[in-house]
Amino acid sequence: MTREQVKAALDRVLTWPTEAQEEAVATLEAIEKEFSGSVLLNADDRKALARSADDVKHGRFASEQEVREVFNRHQRR
Repeated sequence: MTREQVKAALDRVLTWPTEAQEEAVATLEAIEKEFSGSVLLNADDRKALARSADDVKHGRFASEQEVREVFNRHQRR
């Protein structure tokens, strides 16, 4: 997506009814909040991250082929 496409979409929002504009702003603010700022981790989160780091350190992760096989096995047809 280009900057021009984003600007064009935002310009169109200004033509919407007030209620729709308010919803658009709320949605954009929620997205912005999700992608910015700090995240507070609880003890369980920190333990999970430590386990993941240990798994990577010791090479305990699925190969690309193993991941592909799982996706192929579970994809909808």
